Amino acid sequence: MPQVFEKDGFKFFFYSNDHRPIHVHVRKGEGEAIFNVEGTVELRESYGMKVRELARAEELAEENRSIILKKWNEHLG
Repeated sequence: MPQVFEKDGFKFFFYSNDHRPIHVHVRKGEGEAIFNVEGTVELRESYGMKVRELARAEELAEENRSIILKKWNEHLG
């Protein structure tokens, strides 16, 4: 499970057998969300995350989109 980065208690990661479209998993506490990052950053699904946490996770995904894409291509490309 390659970790992409961690910030403000959010862990951004992929699963080793992940599939397209390019996306990133985000975990904070017991909650998890998945954001598609191919094109624009879009929330695909979430479980157990508060609205405020989802907004911050999306903001972090947008700020770090180039890192996410680079890591995806390194591990899953």
